[in-house]
Amino acid sequence: MKIQLLVVGKTSQDFVETGLNEFNNRLKHYIPFEMEVVPDIKNVKNFSFEQQKEKEGESLLKSLQTGDYVVLLDENGKEFTSLQFAKYLERKAHSVAKRLVFIIGGPYGFSKKVQNAAHEKITLSKMTFSHQMVRLIFMEQIYRAMTILNNQPYHHE
Repeated sequence: MKIQLLVVGKTSQDFVETGLNEFNNRLKHYIPFEMEVVPDIKNVKNFSFEQQKEKEGESLLKSLQTGDYVVLLDENGKEFTSLQFAKYLERKAHSVAKRLVFIIGGPYGFSKKVQNAAHEKITLSKMTFSHQMVRLIFMEQIYRAMTILNNQPYHHE
């Protein structure tokens, strides 16, 4: 199984980019991992929020492959502790044949088409984070899960 993190728009904050690179390098020791960036939609000032979600959704769907297991990071999704998330990834490793694709949408959420393509939704918190910060937080949680599953001393209870 490969984990794919699909995100909308490039990372514009240097400290977030530094953290993403750090966790990307760490994750490669545990599992095939890749973050794919779908470009921001241009000229959004002429679009409603719904139109922007639709355009972003079209780009996201083009990045999916047959056989992908798609999970949206969504405020209304299932919430896990770090230990529960590690067990979740372990189960997926045994049941997902190709790619486990986590999608972080843009600032206005997901289009209906993207929601319909998803198998499930998870959330990091009941709090709201910027879609750029979510990238870093989520990659850290994937790394934490990998260290838990491999009995590494990163996570403390």
